[in-house]
Amino acid sequence: MPSDAPGRHAVVTGTSSGIGRAIAEALLGDDWQVIGIDRAGAALEHARLTAVTADLTVPGAVEDLLSRVDTPHAIVHAAGFMRTGALGAIDVDDGEAMWRLHAGAATRLANALLPRMAEAGRGRMVLIGSRASQGMPERSQYAASKAALIALARSWAAEVVTRGVTVNLVSPAATDTAMLADPNRAATRPRLPPIGRLIRPEEVAALVLFLLSDSAAAITGQDIVICGGASLLR
Repeated sequence: MPSDAPGRHAVVTGTSSGIGRAIAEALLGDDWQVIGIDRAGAALEHARLTAVTADLTVPGAVEDLLSRVDTPHAIVHAAGFMRTGALGAIDVDDGEAMWRLHAGAATRLANALLPRMAEAGRGRMVLIGSRASQGMPERSQYAASKAALIALARSWAAEVVTRGVTVNLVSPAATDTAMLADPNRAATRPRLPPIGRLIRPEEVAALVLFLLSDSAAAITGQDIVICGGASLLR
């Protein structure tokens, strides 16, 4: 899937809504060429956006897709969802589905593209985590799948740190996206951060854009939290 556009190229998952869409819009606004991978249909239209419909949890499908993609300058894994459940009402299938999308898809993306980026001597990978990875009531399976991203990012960062490639995590607190209106989490409403409002998707996108820049070349293996002050209350 070669691109005809010169300059920087990024593979971004979850561009149909929320944080992923905000990241894609920020990249396009900064003259990046974006390949957006979503299970749902494309929600954005832009001359520099190539929208691809694919299920990131299907073994083989992602690898086949990425084998036809030119080596990107950046990978951003923003696709995700949340299912909640208190002890005694945990749905194991929900947990497995979140693991396949959050940790499993991240692994497929990294395994297919990071070695190629390292060979090229340049590249950035940013995973979208969650402040819930520290542990939250009734979010144990979601928290576990997001916490795994921290270990994955640090491990991969250590493997490519000498080859011009960085791997980082951005972990927002409750963010103003459609995920908050999902009926599957109606019983566990988010807590408002001390700043008095939810995190905005464009704030997350701005940090991601910086981590993809040349100015962030010395930052790798880090989990950067955007919490609106919530982490101050310990």
